[in-house]
Amino acid sequence: MSLTRRDFAVRSAATGAGVALAGSVGALATAPGALAATDHGHDHDGEHGHGHGHDHDGVGYGPLLDDPKGLLALPRGFSYKVITYSGRTKLESGEFTPSNHDGTSTFDGPRGTTLLVNNHELAGARADWPHPVPLTDGLVYDPMAAGGCTVVEVRRGGEVAEWVGIAGTATNCAGGNTPWGTWLTCEETEDKAGAYGFTKDHGYVFEVDPSDRRANRAPKPIKALGRYAHEAVVVDPKRGHLYLTEDASGPNGLLYRWVPPHGFHHGRGKLRTLADDAGVLQAFKCFDSGGRFVDDLSRATKIGTTYGVDWVDVPDRDAKKVSTRKQFQDGGVTRARKLEGMWWADGGTYIVSSYAREESPVQHDGAVWFYDPKRRTLTLKVLLGVNPDPSVDGAFDGPDNITVSPYGGLVIAEDGEGIQHLFGATERGRTYPIARNELNIGSADEPEYSEFTGVTFSPDGHTLYANIQTPGIMLAITGPWKRQR
Repeated sequence: MSLTRRDFAVRSAATGAGVALAGSVGALATAPGALAATDHGHDHDGEHGHGHGHDHDGVGYGPLLDDPKGLLALPRGFSYKVITYSGRTKLESGEFTPSNHDGTSTFDGPRGTTLLVNNHELAGARADWPHPVPLTDGLVYDPMAAGGCTVVEVRRGGEVAEWVGIAGTATNCAGGNTPWGTWLTCEETEDKAGAYGFTKDHGYVFEVDPSDRRANRAPKPIKALGRYAHEAVVVDPKRGHLYLTEDASGPNGLLYRWVPPHGFHHGRGKLRTLADDAGVLQAFKCFDSGGRFVDDLSRATKIGTTYGVDWVDVPDRDAKKVSTRKQFQDGGVTRARKLEGMWWADGGTYIVSSYAREESPVQHDGAVWFYDPKRRTLTLKVLLGVNPDPSVDGAFDGPDNITVSPYGGLVIAEDGEGIQHLFGATERGRTYPIARNELNIGSADEPEYSEFTGVTFSPDGHTLYANIQTPGIMLAITGPWKRQR
């Protein structure tokens, strides 16, 4: 059923669409109740702020202190531990931890342990990677592909074990956890059999069970969710819908919704039993409070902007001849550059659009939206202005993986240019730094810092896990976490 213009006008009034306090040029805009970043200009106390560690109104944890080990800068009182390190730590089977850590989630394990499922974003030919995901017997989808997932068990006392959850998949980027305790790993590729020697088509979602190794045998793609450059996925626990992001350009990617078939009930292993054409895969189509079609999410330039959302069926979800995002004419769907991480909370899903450049109508350095499935509205919560100099510490840009913090607000992993951070965004509309990657994988003259990925809290909320993608390092961060006012 379409959301009528009159329905949306009523709902927009209820959500405060268009109420915004514009920031300075090239800076953030913010609105009451929004999860937004602070601006690049002057704060209320007159200090020049944005990520420089100033403790305004008790927000954040103070300045980041350089790490003598050259790995991770943290606020005073915080510490980290390396959980896995590609090429250094080893799996139970004796092979080295695979490289290119990406999306991650935590689960309660047996006897007080914490289980994590860790994606490894390895694209192209398997032979190109020194540390691909090992081809463990019974867990391989395509023996020519390098990617997959490992399961990491962190035991009391700090001992760590790691084993393969799925192998032979490609470009496992983000994904998402499920209400029934499993991980959905997403392939961010459209490569078909024959490319790079692949024996099967790729671009699917697979389910990985961290608690039951037998359930992961004979991996099967969930083709009902479509074949495209998947990024992240969340599950609506009330309605059973799945929402999925696509990180692609030429044209920009789409936000998708999968509606399960009538009578289908979710649960462990149920998705892999679906027929390839089960349910309906749809793409979003937005319009403003005046009923005007919105072609690209970058059109929104003020926090609090709210769009109504309709859903349009995808003609060929397996993209046999034409990519799913290319199956729609101009005016048929809304697009967005680099749709990345998602996290389900507050009765809906937070959705990241990492940054917009020449591929988009309006340029920005990152946005976070919130989709409310009850109202069928999409509201802009965070907007990062274009960072004028990413090599200088201070500004945040390029949000990617995201989680909702048990201490309030969001925690966001950067995947931008220059310096890379983990940072928080509070409900009052301020950002604050949590960590900075100090591992230079470039040179002294031309430093390079890998993105952060896989940001997620432990089930008890005491530990923040995050990855440095290259070379592939999983970190556990602990310290005096507090409620962000």
